[in-house]
Amino acid sequence: MLIASKILALLAQPLLWVATLLVASLVVPRKTAWTRGLVGSALGLLLLMGWQPLPDLLIRHLENQYAEVPPDADLSGYFGIVVLGGSTEPGYVARAHAQPLLNEAAERLTATVALLHNNPHLRLLYTGGGRALAEGDPTEAELAQTFFASQHLPPQEVLYESASRNTHENAVLSAQLHGADITRRWLLVTSAWHMPRSVATFAKAGWNVTAYPVDFRTGFSTPWTAYGLESGIRSWQLVLHECLGGLAYRLTGRM
Repeated sequence: MLIASKILALLAQPLLWVATLLVASLVVPRKTAWTRGLVGSALGLLLLMGWQPLPDLLIRHLENQYAEVPPDADLSGYFGIVVLGGSTEPGYVARAHAQPLLNEAAERLTATVALLHNNPHLRLLYTGGGRALAEGDPTEAELAQTFFASQHLPPQEVLYESASRNTHENAVLSAQLHGADITRRWLLVTSAWHMPRSVATFAKAGWNVTAYPVDFRTGFSTPWTAYGLESGIRSWQLVLHECLGGLAYRLTGRM
């Protein structure tokens, strides 16, 4: 399954599609029309990727499947919060610094601190190990622990699961932790675009979760003139990764 996930990760990189077309143009033997067609297709695909409204439309569809929870919502009936990893920089970067180094999904952590401030009765469970590229690289859970400590959360009040490498393992391995009563009501905190797959995966693993989406990437609409190759490619990679991941999870019965 690990090999399959790596293949899906490659397919979710839109620049790889452009590169594939360019390589194909080089190996076509003496067919000028085919060569021009492949190069032209690569160029057209690259330029299209920078048009932000198109990937935003797909991301917005994912984000709108679960409503944003108001800050003053009554959460007295909930037992705890499950926070998914993915909000810190890679371990090989973080090992060179004392700070936790949060990335663009930082709201998974910062929103959780606000939730606990307003609802101190909630238990906290953080799940995320990541894939260490070298021995000694800190896990996502270790980086999250550094962040929560900087926010003065007592370490003994947080459960950490540090072996998971994907959403399925987040759900399964977290359920095995002592003190994680999955029959109780939990808030599930992750990025809004990642929420549909996350809720379905945790429910499949037996959790009683309610979506608490954060890290929204789109608004009501995107200006038609919004264009940027870097931002567009990043958006395409995000939505392709999530859509392909959802398809793979359905085919393998993980959600």
